[in-house]
Amino acid sequence: MRAGAVAIVFGTRPEVVKLAPLIWEIGPAAYTIHTGQHRFEVLTETFGDLGLAPPDLTCSVATEPRGRQIGEAVAAVTASLLECAPEVVAVQGDTNSTLAGALAATSLDLPLVHIEAGLRAFDRALPEERNRIVVDHLADLECAPTETARQHLLDEGIESQRVVVTGNTIVDAARHVMPSAASRQALIDRLGVRANEYIVATFHRPENVDDPQTLTTIIEQLAALPLPVVMPEHPRTADRAGRAGIVLAAGNLRVIPPLGFRDFLALESECALMVTDSGSLQEEASIVARPALVVRRSTERPEALGTFTSRISPGEIGSSAAEFLTDPRAIHRGLERLPCPFGTGHAGAESVAAIERLLAGDITPRSRYDADRGRPDSAHRNR
Repeated sequence: MRAGAVAIVFGTRPEVVKLAPLIWEIGPAAYTIHTGQHRFEVLTETFGDLGLAPPDLTCSVATEPRGRQIGEAVAAVTASLLECAPEVVAVQGDTNSTLAGALAATSLDLPLVHIEAGLRAFDRALPEERNRIVVDHLADLECAPTETARQHLLDEGIESQRVVVTGNTIVDAARHVMPSAASRQALIDRLGVRANEYIVATFHRPENVDDPQTLTTIIEQLAALPLPVVMPEHPRTADRAGRAGIVLAAGNLRVIPPLGFRDFLALESECALMVTDSGSLQEEASIVARPALVVRRSTERPEALGTFTSRISPGEIGSSAAEFLTDPRAIHRGLERLPCPFGTGHAGAESVAAIERLLAGDITPRSRYDADRGRPDSAHRNR
């Protein structure tokens, strides 16, 4: 691939983590575009952890409301794509930046690759669900992380030739930067907690933090847990708590500044239990072999349910946590014997191999396929 052949669009920290294995594999052919959905200073440590150079181009949509953020990101990414003239565009996941990148690519008739395609919570109330459905139906190549995700795509009528099961790139990234035992111990020493004797919590989803009553319930439940609870601060959660006059640091709940990817892996790896509404943490639980209580109405990662994760309501945090805290080490040993349901750590290479097949013409871009229902013709090429 020529230099800059693959434009990689992202806007948030999880996207950076999950796209890093592609950037490593693609090398100079990758041209990285940061929408600014998360400010770059929030991402700097994670870029360093992953050994990534700063983005080739950064836009600025961080403080805009959702609709305006998407619209401005589409315009900014479109201009960036015209400037770098890639052969293909790759987006990841289900954020506003993912949708913006997909719309920008298709507006220019550029082939679109969706990394982590096919996730479904079957809950249209989730903005992420709406984003990923639209992106999946625009994409020319779907890199599905699991067989379950692949089946979702086929059930929605997406042609099987466009779907490749690659595994999830989070496994590649986590294994690449997993801190040593000494580094993990240094982190928890710095935080003043002991291995297997603390809980990690993260909350940021609208269903949990936008309603003051729900957020209050979550904070009260976390504060009353019998072990120290370490919660890295999320800007959305801090903002909503401040508006409602809710104090986050209460009882056993300690709020700390956000951590980079490497330090957060260290924190997860030594905890007794995680309580979260994060999608990525549901995957990471299976990598670090720690149980996670998922405080969500629904989840798009059913592969881990019943083994590494359990889905609960906000009011069930205390009672559910008690079941995992009687003998945490025994639970951890059991989880350590289970395979990770999200792949073996080769998703980056598998995804890039699929992209190369797309560029070689082995997979026909959707716009040309749809133009003649399966009989692609060079006359349809208008780029």
